[in-house]
Amino acid sequence: MAKFKPKARTAARKLALQALYQWHMTNLNISVIEMQLLEDPDRLIIQDITKIDVPYFKQLLNGIYQQFNELDIAYTPLLDRNFNELDPIELTILRLGSYELKYCKDIPFKVAINEAVELAKGFGAEQSHKYINSILDKLAQQLAKN
Repeated sequence: MAKFKPKARTAARKLALQALYQWHMTNLNISVIEMQLLEDPDRLIIQDITKIDVPYFKQLLNGIYQQFNELDIAYTPLLDRNFNELDPIELTILRLGSYELKYCKDIPFKVAINEAVELAKGFGAEQSHKYINSILDKLAQQLAKN
């Protein structure tokens, strides 16, 4: 089994964030979004597709798409505001982080949370990384008990 490259996984998360945000905002078919991003490098936030762990990107994209209701149910009780008040970027990052915490058992919870926090720092509102960290930390504690 080939060892994954952490930077390529980080790039896959960024691309998944881009794709899931696009899906949230446009409601386009997720397969169409995936195809557009992988076949047209000009659409990518990461210009060099060779630096992306494409299989992991596909796993995240399709897994989150298939499980988004379950993921939303998992972290919604931890929110300090109404679900509908979440910024679309925060929502997408919460789904991504929740997915990794819940389904990617090979990724330590601290890594999953840190990656989500870094996405929030790069793409979210000024203090959203603190909010993302708080919610995902609570979710990780909850999942550890189960």
